Amino acid sequence: MSMTIEQRVKALREWMSEKGIQAFITPSTDPHSGEYVPDHWKSREWISGFTGSAGTAVVTTGHAALWTDNRYFLQAADQLQRTGFDLMKLGLEDTPTIEAWLATVLPQGATVGMDAWCNTSADFALAARRLQARGLRLVDAGDPYAALWADRPALPPNPLEIQPLKWAGETAQSKIGRIRHDLAQQGFSGCVVSLLDEVAWTLNIRGTDVEFNPVAVSYLVITSQKAVLFVNPKKLNNELRQYLAKQNVETQPYEAVETFLRALPEGERIAFQPDKTNQRIAALLPGCEIDECPATHMKIYKNPVEIQGYHSAMIKDGIAMVKWMKWAVEAVEAGGQTELSLSQKLLEFRAEQPLFRGPSFATIMGYAAHGAIVHYEPTPETDIPVLPKGLLLVDSGGQYRDGTTDITRTIPLGPLTYEERRDYTLVLRGFIQLARAVFPRGTCGTQLDALAREPMWKYGINYLHGTGHGVGSYLNVHEGPHQFRMNHMPTPLHPGMTITDEPGIYLPGEHGVRHENTMLVVDAHLHDCPDSQGVTFGPYYQFEQLTLCPIFTTPIIRMLLHADEADWLNDYNYGVYETLAPHLDKEHRLWIQEIAKML
Repeated sequence: MSMTIEQRVKALREWMSEKGIQAFITPSTDPHSGEYVPDHWKSREWISGFTGSAGTAVVTTGHAALWTDNRYFLQAADQLQRTGFDLMKLGLEDTPTIEAWLATVLPQGATVGMDAWCNTSADFALAARRLQARGLRLVDAGDPYAALWADRPALPPNPLEIQPLKWAGETAQSKIGRIRHDLAQQGFSGCVVSLLDEVAWTLNIRGTDVEFNPVAVSYLVITSQKAVLFVNPKKLNNELRQYLAKQNVETQPYEAVETFLRALPEGERIAFQPDKTNQRIAALLPGCEIDECPATHMKIYKNPVEIQGYHSAMIKDGIAMVKWMKWAVEAVEAGGQTELSLSQKLLEFRAEQPLFRGPSFATIMGYAAHGAIVHYEPTPETDIPVLPKGLLLVDSGGQYRDGTTDITRTIPLGPLTYEERRDYTLVLRGFIQLARAVFPRGTCGTQLDALAREPMWKYGINYLHGTGHGVGSYLNVHEGPHQFRMNHMPTPLHPGMTITDEPGIYLPGEHGVRHENTMLVVDAHLHDCPDSQGVTFGPYYQFEQLTLCPIFTTPIIRMLLHADEADWLNDYNYGVYETLAPHLDKEHRLWIQEIAKML
């Protein structure tokens, strides 16, 4: 019989008492700093009942609270009812930090525990400093869930597969060589690669250990003499072993990484990135911190083969989206559809496309008021009928062997209110302003973020999530460190980077609107003019739209859309039509022309 949340918290408190600690902090992540994690490490979900991808649960001897961001405020409020957990809304002025809150509910000198395997070195150090400043002490208490979670899922034994050169564009041996060269320039002989997508990218391997992300639980340690993949041996068949050997990569069991690092010869300076490497690994490599792992920097610059893969994947995804949108509008008009039935049908249309491997994240299918829940995922408990009126917000994506897609469309299903049309138009204006940006080298995403928000700011409207993120090449749909975001993200945007453009407006209890394309940073080919002192400011960059899916023009309030914005939208929709038309029948071609009429 499964334990209730109250029983789980009680068991955790008993474990805390045995360890001599008065609080325990449980993050959402795993030893690899994953946004999405294998079921084995969904400890925060197990202890709190909250299923969102981001959040931190804190349990003390007498209190419990969960911190999460605005994407999950409504979901968390619902799921935390009657669990004993208080909801702490990150980003709001009156929300205390975890450390500040602990100082109000714990006595001076109390001890707080964290699991060093599941918290990064940077997070562990920051928490220790903040707690110490408030008279509290932080310790590595280990993993309580190893003892408390009776039916805890095992780590997946799923086999690895090779990402062929025809889609990767560069050999693993070449990537490892470039990583060693970059590290040598910084005085290091190697590094620990612990993020799963960086291990996968470096070695041109993929896995199925994490839902939606084609990665495998593993570490990669690169030294001056060798590269070692630490992974469950059951994942390696003869083909994989021969492939890795050809790339001069050794293998050892996943659990052997700690022993290997302890036994490193004197003189090996193995670097780690504090904000990506767990505290347990980092503690073995004192004085070897680096600002950014070379694999991180290299992975975000897509090579020509990867870029061509994106174009190919976007055509397939565009075909699926057009077929589904036409079907959905007509099916809703006929009646009998729900959010879940629409979501399942979208998956079926994508599954018809060559090289499709699965969704790139859980499909967000929010009708009417559910569209205002930023990361709403319909379940049998929340599923509602979809009616031929109002707006349907659909944020989804696909994993194809040649690329990853991420797209949002807000679909009019019938009569709309003035507010729905206004918000649709304002979000579209911001989306277009960012899509049309031209900017000089050195510009970061934060400097451009306001372009997407400015039209709605004039109406006293804003949104609290970021405006865009990088997208992997048949890898994680969220890829950094570059982003569009209000808070400072210093990574400059350069040609070869992918990034999404996804502003939104969300009115709780009423509707939500979001438009999203995936884009590629490219050279703007502008003449770089010097100023009076002979100083130039280029080169200049701009965005190429990768996503190929028409945008509905019927909800637009034309007087709110500027002429140059209308021209851009007309050009975009026409380009989508021209690219997808050869792959569509006459009925679907005519449908695009109808819903994406020229303005």
